[in-house]
Formats: sequence, structure tokens, C-alpha cells
Amino acid sequence: MSSERTELVEEVLLRSRELSTETVMFHTAISETRGLSAVESKVLDYLARFGAQTPKDLARLSGLAPASVTAMIDRLERKGIVNREPHPDDRRKVLIVLDPQSIASGAHLWGHLVKGMYELCDRYTDDELRTIIGFVQAATALTHESTTLLTAGTSK
Repeated sequence: MSSERTELVEEVLLRSRELSTETVMFHTAISETRGLSAVESKVLDYLARFGAQTPKDLARLSGLAPASVTAMIDRLERKGIVNREPHPDDRRKVLIVLDPQSIASGAHLWGHLVKGMYELCDRYTDDELRTIIGFVQAATALTHESTTLLTAGTSK
């Protein structure tokens, strides 16, 4: 690998680290504003992106122990943020569903960031955005895989 290439890769790693830190701090601020832990906030994001999930699905997605997920669901339900609903295909299971009113009440907290991201995207061509999307998707998958390895008690 050329020295310029090495420097570019190292710069990507540094900038990714910076973005990760700022993202964690933003989500921590959002969580604290809403009276949530950072983990609760991120599990809610799984529900927002993937729809209603069983507690087992949430444990698999998050890498958290099933007992921890159950306790977290209890807390979120007491806070009025999620509801337990019967699973339509298996009455022995429940689905964890976001409470739409609770989620809508926090949407304003994202306004500045979302507006700024749209403005940032305006700086790039469609092809550049496709490249960015591909990189972020691959980096996300690698990060998720790394989390799975860590929570399974192994690492490569």
C-alpha cells in the first residue's frame, strides 16, 4: 500500500472515530433529555427502523442478554414509550411496539441535525452520495459484526 493510500485510510479511520464519538454524545444528550439510557435509546431505534420485534429479536439485534432486554422493556413500558402487543401469528409471543405519541413528542429534538444533514447532502452529486451510502452500509455491517463477536465472547 502506498504511503498516500495508508494516510488516506488512517484519515478515514480517524474521521470515522470522530463521527462515532459525536454520534454517541448526541444520542446521549437525546437520551438524557428523554429520561432514557443510551442503550434504551438505541433499542428504540431498532424498533423505529425494523418495526415491532419480539423480546428475543431485540436481544439478538442488540447483543444484550434476554433478561436485560426484559427488564429494559419493563422500564420503557412504564415510561409509556413502548407497548406489549400479542403476536399476530403466535399467541405465546408478544411484540414490542413503539408508542407513536411518545415518539412524536421527541421528534423536534432531531430537527437541527436532520436539517443540517439534508444541507450537507446538497454538497454532493448523486454518484458521490451512492459511494457514501455504500461505505456507511459496509462500515455499519462491520461494526454490527464486531459487536456480535464481542457480545458472543469471542473476537477475531
